[in-house]
Amino acid sequence: MQPLAVQPDLVDRAYQAILDAICDGTLSGGARLTQEELAERLGVSRQPVMQALLLLRREGFVREAGRRGVMVAPLDPEHVLHLYEIRAALDGLAAQGSARAAAAEAQRRGPSVIAAGRLAARSGALAAMIAADMEFHRLLYALSGNPLIAETLAPHWQHIRRIMGAVLRRDGAVAGVWDEHEAILAAVIAGDSERAERLSAAHARGSARALAAALANGVGETARAYG
Repeated sequence: MQPLAVQPDLVDRAYQAILDAICDGTLSGGARLTQEELAERLGVSRQPVMQALLLLRREGFVREAGRRGVMVAPLDPEHVLHLYEIRAALDGLAAQGSARAAAAEAQRRGPSVIAAGRLAARSGALAAMIAADMEFHRLLYALSGNPLIAETLAPHWQHIRRIMGAVLRRDGAVAGVWDEHEAILAAVIAGDSERAERLSAAHARGSARALAAALANGVGETARAYG
């Protein structure tokens, strides 16, 4: 995380900087957070950091740690499975709708999204990989013709982003993610709504199950260098 310039929206910016660090694994589950250290790293006073931590606690990204103050809430395997059960249904619906209503548009826009995703994967830059992954799924939400899909997932999207980061940090996961995305896109372009739905739902469920199993074994969250 880089120091922030002094601006009126420092609470929002501190919130986003800490959230980004949690989602990309710079701050891993269980990491202790102190206002003083975060304020120093972000180059701000403690006040915006305190407000940002209150927002993050309300949203479930941090929690009380007794006398230790607050800590990053570890990813919970059960929560991952529950959230991705809902996401699998909605992603399947989005892929199905895209295949029925927007196959030509998917053919026009999809290949460049896949290419950008594979480029991000080769770069090894986690933030770029997460952004590319999000872009692929948001494309299908947009093409589905059903705005309620994206609206329903919106309150959970930051938790989904964090889970995406944990999935992408797992060894061997990155290449497989984009192979699966490309197969989903091919089904959409072919207008095969049943296959598109099946592949998209299986993609979400498979990622969640693999991550939940890793978390249960204590190997799901890997911290990156902080600073």
